[in-house]
Amino acid sequence: FFLIRPQQVRAKEHRAKVASVKPRDKVVTGGGIVGKVISVDDDFVNVEIAQGVKIQVVKSTLADVLQPGGKPAND
Repeated sequence: FFLIRPQQVRAKEHRAKVASVKPRDKVVTGGGIVGKVISVDDDFVNVEIAQGVKIQVVKSTLADVLQPGGKPAND
């Protein structure tokens, strides 16, 4: 019980975070691709990974929604 409960709490928080994704959010896919959300559907999210390069990602495969104002890497 003590090992399962924290995992269930984390999974619930992750589902809520993915469900609340909106355009202009920065996301990380399960494959490690980072991009900006362009549009959100029921099951899919359109993500811009470079200027003019857009991909469609299954919403449930999003690994994380990044907080705005993060520090750029190596800049």
